This record gives sequence, C-alpha cells and structure tokens, in this order.
Amino acid sequence: MNMLTIAIPSKGRLMESAAELFEKAGFKIERLGTDRGYRGKLLGFDSVEIAFLSASEIAANLKDGKIDAGVTGEDLLREAMPDPNIALRLEFGPANVVVAVPECWLDVAVMADLDDVANQFYRTHGRRLRVATKYLNLTRRFFAEKGVTGYRIVESLGATEGAPAAGTAELIVDITTSGATLSANALKILDDGLILRSCAVLAISQKNKHDVRIAQLVSALNKVLK
Repeated sequence: MNMLTIAIPSKGRLMESAAELFEKAGFKIERLGTDRGYRGKLLGFDSVEIAFLSASEIAANLKDGKIDAGVTGEDLLREAMPDPNIALRLEFGPANVVVAVPECWLDVAVMADLDDVANQFYRTHGRRLRVATKYLNLTRRFFAEKGVTGYRIVESLGATEGAPAAGTAELIVDITTSGATLSANALKILDDGLILRSCAVLAISQKNKHDVRIAQLVSALNKVLK
C-alpha cells in the first residue's frame, strides 16, 4: 500500500490541539528524530506518515497535491483555493476574517456604504481606497460578491491592523478572535463585513478523498468531536 502523508502544524497551539485530538481518536502522533524533526508516524497506521509543516505550508501543499491530508486554518485553506475538500471542522483555533474600517467613519456601517465612500474618495483624491490584507484572494472574492470595486489591495507583511494609522491603507481585511486588537487601533468591523468564520479543519486532497485510511481517520475523529 502506498504511503499516505498527513500534515499537522509544526508548533504552537494548533499542533498541540491536533495531536490531542488525534490521540483521543486512538491515533497517537510520534515525532521521529529530535523534538524539532519534521517527520513522524501515526501509531496504528503502518502506511501513514506525519509531516510537520507551518499552517500556511499545509494549505499550499494541499493545493499542489504534495500531501494527502492536513490540519490547517480554514482561512489559509480558502485563501489558497476557492473550493477545498474539507472533511471535518475540528472546533479549535476559532477566528473570523473581517473587513474593518476606522471608527471615525461614522457614515460607514455596511459594505454598500464602503462602495459609496470609494467612489467619493476617488473623486476627491484621484486614487482608489487601499485595503491592507494578507488575504488577497478572500478579499477579492468577497468584495466582488458585495459589488465593491473602487479599491486596490496593499499586501500586508506585518501588523495589518496598524496600516490605517500608519497611512499605508484606508481600511483592512484581517483575522480576529475577540476584536480587541482592532478596537485598540480605532477600527470597527462592518456590520456585514464578516468574510469567514474560520477554525482548524482537516482537509483532504482530491486524489485521496476516497482512500479507506482517510475514511477511517475521519470517522474516528468525528466520533470524538460529537
């Protein structure tokens, strides 16, 4: 039987939560070599190996078919591909991807208001509203759905929530758990600006969605989650 590669995050709370969940389902993860090794095995499956990767690498490798399954954030997965094969939502790592604007924009509460502001901004300044984000694809899809066109994306490489105060963007699309960091930066979430309710998910590559080992793993994890 061919070797199946399942990826989990290499460090942090996502790794710990994934390992705990797998063990509760009867599949303990054992890291090979040192504690910082990038390979492991799934006890109970002779033909399954574990790859320890960053959450963003897992999403990219699923898209490219380099791994067979993986645990990563739904936000990263849907940013990498529009229609991923999500087998299970794992109920840890919750966060929301949202559109946030300065609190001083008193007349802007919904995306339709944002479209009006974008048109007025262009007439006044001769340029489009700048949206700082790490989620280029999610932003484009959501803004298109809402009919907002008068903007351009500024790719964020640092603390996205600081972009409006720094003058590098007028608004942002970012991920948040409590909204506290947004409030601390004088930003508010638009009433209909929720792009995605994200959490950790188990996703399967298209070529392996009917693999019996995947089905067994999904069934066991699902029983633990219920």
